[in-house]
Amino acid sequence: MNFTEPVRNKTNVHKLINYYAKRGETRNYVLVTLSLHTALRISDILRINCDDVFDFKKQEVRKSITIIEKKTGKSATIALHNNVIKALTEYFPNAEPGTALILNKRSGNAISRIQAYRIIRSAAESLKIPGRVSCHSLRKTFGYHAWKAQVSPAVIMEIYNHNSLKTTRRYLGINQDDKNAVYLGMCFSA
Repeated sequence: MNFTEPVRNKTNVHKLINYYAKRGETRNYVLVTLSLHTALRISDILRINCDDVFDFKKQEVRKSITIIEKKTGKSATIALHNNVIKALTEYFPNAEPGTALILNKRSGNAISRIQAYRIIRSAAESLKIPGRVSCHSLRKTFGYHAWKAQVSPAVIMEIYNHNSLKTTRRYLGINQDDKNAVYLGMCFSA
């Protein structure tokens, strides 16, 4: 089985976020930014509609969203990072009440999971980001960098709605380089 990997290098994460922004492809920029900053599964991101993220009466982006996760059936409230709000603000002129956020204009529905994969994979290939990068990689990237920032694995587990720490540890994609950095970083001498 082929496993996807997190994007471990922060420079590559920034390049991935900016790839579609620089190209003026706002929908794809929102897809990547939302995926990286919310740790949601692609199936949940594609179910988000414009009304979930935009307050059309106030003409502004909401500060958080609440969704029911498709896989778990659990409710999740997610505070939106300023980078997500910035991307959504740029996208707002294209948004229409009652439509999918990540819209396929031809069908009038959300893009497919396959199309989302192609968008993510195309950017990763163009940027020469190593490893198997997919939509799920962006979910894993969130946890990996949260762990590197010393966020408690228990909190990451809660964000992912995992039932076990074992599952979360596998998601984090910790490799030998990460372990070596810990070994070499520990200093107990005077």
